[in-house]
Amino acid sequence: MTNSIAIGLGTLILAGIAVDLAVSGGDGALFLAAKGLDLLDWVAFWR
Repeated sequence: MTNSIAIGLGTLILAGIAVDLAVSGGDGALFLAAKGLDLLDWVAFWR
């Protein structure tokens, strides 16, 4: 991954979080964080 791609992806993620905070107060980001932790638990179980 080149630096320009990494910067673009990081900017896109931060913009998505900013829009989520402005629109719904961060509920979407909190939901994705909780599901991400569930996924980590599930993967750790199968390890």
